[in-house]
Amino acid sequence: MIGGGLMKRCLNRCRGLFFFWGILWLMAVPQEMRAQDVLPVCARVQSPVSLCDSLSRWSLQTDTVQVPSFSLPSAFLHTVSNELLDSLGVLHAFWEKLRLVHAGIATDTLNIVHVGDSHIRGHIFPRTTGAKLQTVFGALSYTDMGINGAFCFSFCRPERIARIVSLKPDLLILSFGTNESHNRRYNSQTHYHQLDELVRMLRQQLPDVPILMTTPPGSYESFRQRRRRTYQVNARTFQTVRTIRKYADDNGLAVWDMYEIFGGVKRATLNWWEAGLMRPDHVHYLPAGYELQGCMFFQALLRAYNSYVTQQTS
Repeated sequence: MIGGGLMKRCLNRCRGLFFFWGILWLMAVPQEMRAQDVLPVCARVQSPVSLCDSLSRWSLQTDTVQVPSFSLPSAFLHTVSNELLDSLGVLHAFWEKLRLVHAGIATDTLNIVHVGDSHIRGHIFPRTTGAKLQTVFGALSYTDMGINGAFCFSFCRPERIARIVSLKPDLLILSFGTNESHNRRYNSQTHYHQLDELVRMLRQQLPDVPILMTTPPGSYESFRQRRRRTYQVNARTFQTVRTIRKYADDNGLAVWDMYEIFGGVKRATLNWWEAGLMRPDHVHYLPAGYELQGCMFFQALLRAYNSYVTQQTS
């Protein structure tokens, strides 16, 4: 029998020989080391691994939408870029809701309510915008509420405010100014206070709903001269637009300045008339004119939406 000490020494020598020959075998026959899957190759330093540093940022990049282009008639001169004015970002909460709908994350229908005068009462302008928004975003409702001959204070009635509130808007659009500008005793301060009364009543009932205002497109005023009715550009439109812009700036409202976009004080009204898009009364528009306004408003909304989404990824 072999003693315990001798056996221990033999085992130690065997372990040493096995280790020695194992090292020689590994050196002579290199093997490719593998896990269950192939180990990934490290990315080169000079090559970007991804355009986004997180899944959420990648998702936001895919939420932008294609903005269509619309051709203006050749008669349109001195137009400017078709953009919404929202320096305070008051529409950001609505854009975020719209982004979630577009991404399929939210399923609730968003409600846009567009309130205004006869330009809205004619339906073509707002419903053109609404139909195109629904095509892009799907779950969206666009309701128009217009009154022929309405001033902004025409809606300062409890029953009309209640009607607007009942629609539970996520975005409220106010389109007035044409009828105010046809008051030959127009007063900017009075107009400002009337806007304030309407917005105050709305905010009491809808404190968290963003408000977007649009300016009037422009019109002519008529008078008789030598037994004939003649027309001239209504210069007070510029004053009403300036009042609307000032009120919006002072009170945190967004604005789509249709008057300035389509030519401003020099050309806005002339552009529409010379393009043959106004009715003989020189105040209202032909269907093609209202449809163009709706398309351009739709384009401005999409641009503002894309700008919001892009800002979230920067």
